[in-house]
Amino acid sequence: MKRRDFITLLGGAAAWPLAAHAQAYPSRTITMVVPFAAGGSTDAIARILAEGLHSELGQPIVVENVGGAGGMTGVNRVAKAAC
Repeated sequence: MKRRDFITLLGGAAAWPLAAHAQAYPSRTITMVVPFAAGGSTDAIARILAEGLHSELGQPIVVENVGGAGGMTGVNRVAKAAC
């Protein structure tokens, strides 16, 4: 075994315990903001997407309709949201 191969193998083995303790992401409820009024086509599509994301991520997804000002109210809500 070459020295370079041995060092690469050793580095990979050292990183293995760190990968095993990774946290699940996301760890809290996801809020999907729809910048238009409820009951429209965008609301229906958002709810279908939220259902698919819920099954993939395993986290609850809340669809929040924030209509007004041509969608700018919802955009501002997302821009000022805490990460």
